[in-house]
Amino acid sequence: MLNVVRAFFLVALLALGVPPALARQETPIAVNSDVKYEFLARWDVDRLNKILKTDTPAFSGINVQYTPARNAVRLYRITYNSVIPEKGNKPTVTSGLLAVPDTNGTSFPTVSYQHGTVYEREQVPSFADQSAETELMIAQFAGQGYMLIGADYFGLGISTEPEGYMVKASHQQATYDLLIASRAVLKSMKLSSDKLFLAGWSQGGFVTMAMLEKLEAVGIKVDGAATASAPLDVYALMEGFLLYPRKFDAAWLNSIVILSSFAYENYYGEPGLAHSVLTDEYYQMSKDAYDRKPGNPANITTDLHKLMRPEYFDSNYFANSAYGKLIMSAQSYRWPIKSPVRNYYGEADEAITTGVGRMAMTYAQAMGSGNPNVEAVSTGQTSHRGTFATAVPQWKTWFDSK
Repeated sequence: MLNVVRAFFLVALLALGVPPALARQETPIAVNSDVKYEFLARWDVDRLNKILKTDTPAFSGINVQYTPARNAVRLYRITYNSVIPEKGNKPTVTSGLLAVPDTNGTSFPTVSYQHGTVYEREQVPSFADQSAETELMIAQFAGQGYMLIGADYFGLGISTEPEGYMVKASHQQATYDLLIASRAVLKSMKLSSDKLFLAGWSQGGFVTMAMLEKLEAVGIKVDGAATASAPLDVYALMEGFLLYPRKFDAAWLNSIVILSSFAYENYYGEPGLAHSVLTDEYYQMSKDAYDRKPGNPANITTDLHKLMRPEYFDSNYFANSAYGKLIMSAQSYRWPIKSPVRNYYGEADEAITTGVGRMAMTYAQAMGSGNPNVEAVSTGQTSHRGTFATAVPQWKTWFDSK
């Protein structure tokens, strides 16, 4: 009897013009041997507008005017095969989000959104109700007729790998493979996309630019890439934390050191790297935090002089250390950028300095007569979260003009 009822509802959906692939499925649908997807939820316009009017201001601490949603959205999790470049292309399985406007349309522009640093494995795009930043992107873009995709990154979402925090080639691989997988899913849904935009906040700003570098290298056209509070050069950022700290630097900057030191140890095959960076007092607590084991983050010091071994505050030692050399490779702006890029930065951002926020433009303009494709845009006296909240509607206006 239950199967008869399911069949009746499928027939009803077809009568309403909803393709079978967009109807709610009970089990994941395999598109091919590498890609499958599953329906998660349908968010209606009221829910999307609540995100814009209530939830985002509570998250960001700033009131911003957003364009109201005009359509509901269907959310799907894509599970896809990928490889880990730093581990000799070791095969892995990972996940990401696909958000599709719930309309009669069959072709939509696509935004690939790269998320910021998270502290729980499921605070990522394909677990959208646990990710305030993803909720905003869904409400402002998918609720306005854009398709939205977002990789969860290796080690997050459904991935069983250790987290690949700021591991550049892995970020490039995860985001590139999700783009390819999403196109396979869309084809099975009889949907298409005529434009591709990239966007990301904080860590996701770094990943966005790294993804752009990868896409340009393989010849995939990008109509525009936008970031907010992007750590475009992690070495310059880290040197600032260690040698030239600001009075309003964020207390949570310790997480950058912790996550990167363990991620680099795991992904680059550097046994003992994290222990060479972190003091004995905080090593195990830091490892437990990286491994997402239960614990109180407040027990980990926010004083970098207590968290890190003293030799790292010597610039020569840092530059020549294994950790420092790997951090130097974590940049995503030093190539002749062909696509239109806008890097948004906040002048009161407690994590990303204005210099780092403007670095891609500065570098581009330093090349001969200057590369005009990269522009840095101030969001004014905004905090880290405030920069993101302020930039998103500006991203939307810019993408709409393309």
